[in-house]
Amino acid sequence: MDLTTRYLGYTLSSPLMPGASPMADDLDTVRRLEDAGAAAIVMYSLFEEQIVAAQVRAVAEIDEPEYNYREALTYLARTEDMQLGPELYLGKLAEVKESVSIPVIGSLNGVSEGGWTEYAGLIEEAGADALELNMYFLAADAGETAAEIENRLLHVARSVKEEVTIPVAVKLSPFFTALPNFVSRLEETGVDGVILFNRFYQPDIAIEELEPVSRLRLSTSAELLLRLRWLALLSGRVRLSLGVTGGVHTATDAVKAIMAGAHAVQMVSALYQRKPEHLGTVKAELARWLEEHEYDSVEQMRGSMGIEHTPDTGALERANYIRVLQGGPA
Repeated sequence: MDLTTRYLGYTLSSPLMPGASPMADDLDTVRRLEDAGAAAIVMYSLFEEQIVAAQVRAVAEIDEPEYNYREALTYLARTEDMQLGPELYLGKLAEVKESVSIPVIGSLNGVSEGGWTEYAGLIEEAGADALELNMYFLAADAGETAAEIENRLLHVARSVKEEVTIPVAVKLSPFFTALPNFVSRLEETGVDGVILFNRFYQPDIAIEELEPVSRLRLSTSAELLLRLRWLALLSGRVRLSLGVTGGVHTATDAVKAIMAGAHAVQMVSALYQRKPEHLGTVKAELARWLEEHEYDSVEQMRGSMGIEHTPDTGALERANYIRVLQGGPA
């Protein structure tokens, strides 16, 4: 069975790969993922805040008096609270690249205009075969319009793309008023792919301590539904590679994502719950499903449920809302 897919200009052994997570920090886990059949390794994100904090600290070490920077540093995320600092991240990426024979995709997380985008070039120099630009952003400023936010993010994407020669994919949130339009504008910047979607980790409230509480909750297959809709609405309408992350736990989930138009299918929560070898199980079950349903390849199936191939396009748009509410719970 031909499971190969084209993603970000590469021919990969299958669409399946781990998504960005701390799994890539451990070389033994990385090798286990490759042995399980991962088509690529996606690195954990290097955050804009980490880079800026490191740059400010570097200036503080050579400029005097030190107190000029003390207050400024309190507004920056502490580098030690994050997974890897900038230099350690680049070193780890190089180690991962040396440890596997599959493509390694770096991950850079940022949304502001600034010199941190230069690290895209350093990530390329460290050996990354491609780069994910993770635009994790909460629009909380009432004084900033949607157009201003979109234009800023487009400028960041363009700046990162200008720093590197390797392919760049942009990981998005679902919170855009006109997502297809924004993706089309991203395509005009020269980026090579988009990934749907960031998982927003919502803070809880500790009512006795009167403070927000952050908890990591793993995904379920139910989270895939939002991604399926937007994959299907984009499939065939843009030339970009389409990736999906969030809610892929089983071969059935992978089949749905590919039918909706995904070139790459990323898994994280399922691999934490069932170990890296679960990726191999999903890959084998995907091949078996294709054979049982008389497909010759993943490519033959890809996009078959995209909007351009779906007779009932209303099921992907507003009509679905009406039908579900009128029909009641299943």
